[in-house]
Amino acid sequence: MGTSREAKSIVKSSTKYSMLSAAVIGAMALAGCNQSTEESATTAETEQKTEVQATDKASNDTVTIYSSRNEQLIQPLLDEFTKETGIPVELVTDDSGPLMARLEAESTNTPADVLLTVDAGNLWQAGQQGLLQPIKSEVVNSNVPEKYRSVDDLWTGLSLRARTIFYDPAKVQPTDLSTYADLADPKWKGKLCLRTSKKVYNQSLVASMIEHYGPEKTEEIVKGWVANLAAPVFSNDTKLLEAIASGQCQVGIANSYYYGRILDENPKFPVKLFWANQGEGAEATGTHVNVSGAGIIKNSDNVEGARKLIEWLSSDTAQGKYASSDKEYPVKAGIDESDMLRSWGSFNQDNINVSIFGQRQAEAVQLMDRAGYE
Repeated sequence: MGTSREAKSIVKSSTKYSMLSAAVIGAMALAGCNQSTEESATTAETEQKTEVQATDKASNDTVTIYSSRNEQLIQPLLDEFTKETGIPVELVTDDSGPLMARLEAESTNTPADVLLTVDAGNLWQAGQQGLLQPIKSEVVNSNVPEKYRSVDDLWTGLSLRARTIFYDPAKVQPTDLSTYADLADPKWKGKLCLRTSKKVYNQSLVASMIEHYGPEKTEEIVKGWVANLAAPVFSNDTKLLEAIASGQCQVGIANSYYYGRILDENPKFPVKLFWANQGEGAEATGTHVNVSGAGIIKNSDNVEGARKLIEWLSSDTAQGKYASSDKEYPVKAGIDESDMLRSWGSFNQDNINVSIFGQRQAEAVQLMDRAGYE
């Protein structure tokens, strides 16, 4: 294995010791090997070693996280973890792609211990690229249902987000809505808004549809979506929801927590949520849910600290905070949801293992490209 943080510290320390030893030898030669000088230098060298070792130990206790999550959302959780455990955390934030590229470039020299990111598709990619190692935690396995964890134990979901239908209640009735597939019906022509297919959230949704319906039917649905667009695709879910509110379109697909954050600032926001794919029948697969999650970096030099952090994020304390502050659903069963989440009502979730979103990601991207979904 290559150079870890500890190894780097040893190299630095060895350099210091070599320089100190050279200084000692020079002093001894000039002083005629004076005994008091030798003892003084030896004492100084011992003190230097002790100081460096103490610094190394302290630095190795820190858990370094590479995160694509919004710092304002995740930092309060990390502060609570440090408060409870005494383990310091260093947070490095960027988008998922650049973070994974950075991990590949850093290889065995990476300071990172944990990758924290959104969407099972991203987590699956990190596992496929050899960036993660098995978590090996009975605590995580107990707290997180199997369908929200990778089949090879390389990552686990830590919070849930539903990607569902939103509508303008002034123009659309809930009885008009049913499934994601129904949005391909010509009755929605010129009324549908979508986020870009370049975002992994929509790639995972289409991947789940391929799993349920097969590629041919899914491609027909996606082509129908494209034919029904009221406007060019949006760069993010917030802009899409605002377009529905402004009358630019009547229906759209977005993640539930974006809606929750808008409601926090504007409780009278004129858009409503509808749980897709409920009821009975072949298309009643349940509303598409995805995860944000984490894995331990393959080249971490603080595996135990990384494991403790992921275990804590799956605990009752952290799971409750996901629901209350982040407008996300807890992955752990039995955790009380926030008043806002409860106000949206209960719904049946799609029960397929979220790893499938990654396994079918390339197929989904190609399908959307063929369908003209930009």
